[in-house]
Amino acid sequence: MPCGIGTRTMKLWDEPLTDEKKAEIVETIAGQVMKRGLSVPAILFLEMHKPLARVAANASIVFSPFIIPFTGFGPFDRYSQFFEERTNVEAVIRRIEELEAEKKIQPKDPAHATR
Repeated sequence: MPCGIGTRTMKLWDEPLTDEKKAEIVETIAGQVMKRGLSVPAILFLEMHKPLARVAANASIVFSPFIIPFTGFGPFDRYSQFFEERTNVEAVIRRIEELEAEKKIQPKDPAHATR
């Protein structure tokens, strides 16, 4: 081991994301958007930047040395790989729209109604 550096190096996008992991990421992103009440701005942002998703995901690898210290390796690896596929961006948009529709259908609790 030269200079005390470990022999194991971490590689980005080393393992492909499973369908279950993709579904988990979609739920996480959509849930956080709904929790903050940002469904409309998020949908607009994702729709506008959908054509650039692959470019942005690949560009994030260039900036990974600056981003990983703040996010951690695992989350950065998963999310950058997730946004590389345009279909995943569309899945996030659809899930946010579904959650927004569910929110509108649910009856309001009269005990919490404001006048």
